Amino acid sequence: MSIAADHSPLSSPFSGDGPSIGVAVSHGFTGSPHGVRAWAQSLADAGLAVRMPLLPGHGTSWQELARTRWQEWHAAYDAAYLELEAECDHVFTAGISMGGALALRVAALRPVAGTIVVNPGLVIDDRRAPLAGILKLVLKSTPAIANDILKPDIDEGAYSRTPVAAAHELNRMFRDTLRLLPRITAPVRVFRSTVDHVVSDSSIEALRRGLTNAPLQLSALENSYHVATLDNDAEAIFSGTADFIRAVVPGHVNASPASPEGDGR
Repeated sequence: MSIAADHSPLSSPFSGDGPSIGVAVSHGFTGSPHGVRAWAQSLADAGLAVRMPLLPGHGTSWQELARTRWQEWHAAYDAAYLELEAECDHVFTAGISMGGALALRVAALRPVAGTIVVNPGLVIDDRRAPLAGILKLVLKSTPAIANDILKPDIDEGAYSRTPVAAAHELNRMFRDTLRLLPRITAPVRVFRSTVDHVVSDSSIEALRRGLTNAPLQLSALENSYHVATLDNDAEAIFSGTADFIRAVVPGHVNASPASPEGDGR
């Protein structure tokens, strides 16, 4: 699995053009665009411009990921946003897990129209996380938590090992993102699995505390685990995303099936 995504078309970036609204979509930590490709395609099918980059260190090997810094992940995603900003009247950010943190970071630093995140990561509960900067000197990798998907026989194409050095970078990025959350003013839509073996409720609680200046809409996913964009609730995420964008910028998104209502804040 650590090399499975190396030459797969599913790991390649995705780009779709649209007339006036754009969405920058990000995959998660140790994953690849494969995990959010169907989400990105659904947005393009709805008539939106889409950019979904392959983040540095991903889609190749965990050893390469170990050599990357969190600022490189942010820069790649921010570049996708800026490309859309140059072409569109309104741009949204979106992402899953670590990609959700990137989407929120850019929302804090750029004039986004809104943000959509799926099981966003902002807190690492592992007690070893604060020590990762030291542990990386003696421990190169740990087994990854991959394919946390309720739907059977689905492979997200993530690495089978997690480089400790990259986990240290992830923790640093999360901490820096938390301090930026009060800067977000555009609406945020969160899709949250009721059972998630990767990201705990600590991240959602931190998001609630940090979003002091932005409206938050939360929708529960009852039939999916962490990688919900590949799971049983994927269609609800896709249609719910289009509905959210349509509500923020009326009249610019193609019709989609009805989606579950969020339960608000």
